[in-house]
Order: sequence, then C-alpha cells, then structure tokens
Amino acid sequence: MKTHSIDHVMLEANGLRFHARVAGPVRGPLVLLLHGFPESSYGWRHQMEPLAAAGLRVVAPDQRGYGLSSKPQERFAYQLDRLADDVVGMARALGAKRYAVVGHDWGGAVAWHLASRGAEGLERVAILNAPHAGTVGRHTLTHPGQALKGSYVGFFQLPVIPELVLSASDFLWLRRALVSTSRKGCFSEEELDTYREDWQRAGALTGMLNWYRALPLHMPVPTGRVQIPVRVLWGDRDTYLDPELAELGAEMCEKARVTHFSDATHWLHHEEPEKVNEALRRFLREGAA
Repeated sequence: MKTHSIDHVMLEANGLRFHARVAGPVRGPLVLLLHGFPESSYGWRHQMEPLAAAGLRVVAPDQRGYGLSSKPQERFAYQLDRLADDVVGMARALGAKRYAVVGHDWGGAVAWHLASRGAEGLERVAILNAPHAGTVGRHTLTHPGQALKGSYVGFFQLPVIPELVLSASDFLWLRRALVSTSRKGCFSEEELDTYREDWQRAGALTGMLNWYRALPLHMPVPTGRVQIPVRVLWGDRDTYLDPELAELGAEMCEKARVTHFSDATHWLHHEEPEKVNEALRRFLREGAA
C-alpha cells in the first residue's frame, strides 16, 4: 500500500488563519476531519494515511481556538454558525466545490450543524460520538443520568476558574480526562506531550473553553431533516454521552446509518482505528464514486 506523507499548511478562511494537516492526492475528493475537545488535528493521526490511501484528499484542521490556528478570545466568536462557516471557508480555500466532513465530539457538533442547515457543497457527513444539538435537551429531560454525565459543561462556562484548574499541575486534569475515560494504553505519554504543547500555547485554553461558553449564545438549531447521507459511529462506553443519542440523531435524517462499538469509549477512533477507518472508507468512497 502506498504511504502518503502528511504536510502542514495554513489556510485563510472566515477572516482567520487555520493550521491543517493534509494528505492524499491533490485532486482526490476532499474530506475535512474535525476534532473535538481537548484534541487538535493530531487527533486524526490514525485516520489520515488510511483515508489518503483510499484516494481521498484528507485535511484535518486545528479548529479555531486550538493548536496553531487563530484564537479569538471573545466567547461570541465561537457560536456554531461561525464554527460551521470556518469549515465552508476552508473548503473554498482548498478550491473544492464538493466535500465531505467527518467530526468527533465538538467536531461532530459542527458537522451536524453543517448538515442541518444544508451547507453548500456538503455531500455527506460521518459523526463519531457527537449528538445532534436538537436531541440533547429532550433526551436529558427523561434521562437524568445524561445531565450528570454532562455536568462539566456548566463548569466550563465559568470565567477564569476553568483555565486555572485545567492548567494546574502541568495540565493534569486534561491528561486525566483522556486517560481515565479511554481504554488502558490508548494514549501514550508521547501523545499526551504532543497535546500538551498545544494546550500551553498563548490563548489556547480560553479558546478551547469558549466553545462551551458560547453555548448560551447559539441561535436556534435548524429543525429540518438532514437530506444528505449520514453515518454515525458510536462507542457505547462513552463516559460523557448516552448511546441512545446515536439513534436520536439518525432520526433527524433521511438517509442515516448507525454503527455501535460495544467495547469502545468516547475515543473510538483511537481505540478501534481499523474498524473506524474501514467504515469511513466505505462511506466516503460511496460519495466519490
């Protein structure tokens, strides 16, 4: 199998600069990989080369507030519409009229939002452990355990204090958040050190937390059914999200398929890379056929 080098580029989009990892043939169908909290484009290290080997042009950006990308400090800069506009702008900057999006965690929330509002050029989306925003509220009302799982979200919306807690003892909370909620050995010390380099960049923690602080500012979620094909991949041992949210999201779509990974956690693309990559290859190549 041909190996593909991973290049690093800077993209201008939506008035900001975005660092991105890029692999695969220049003329291949574009796929944007959107990471979640507290990762970065590095979070797709297990997916980039396999998807590139399938003939796809794979671009994994550091989303706003993360890594080497721009970090606005105002919380209103992290409204979902703006985050979605970043993705549309990056696709344009890459010269693509058509593209697909794969999103995990917060990246999945952005992917859902793009699909729900019918973003121009978006052909299909794959979601990894991220609920459709239109389902979380009603699910939580009847499943109080989900409210407990998501209690950290309220803490993250406080000013100043979360930055102090997350950065204390060499980012101990963030390192534990990855290690304690994943399979044993999922994240190596070297990989945690790579994440830590991004967390300690100027303005990074505030940018990352502003994704949560902007939640009260989000406009109403589009309620129309998603028309494009959707693939939902879900690790059922997720510490933060109930597995039922996968089907609730699929019910918002005309063409959706859900696959559960019974032994995987929130970090399923790290724990089950071969299975996840195969599912993504099949789904994304269907759109490129």
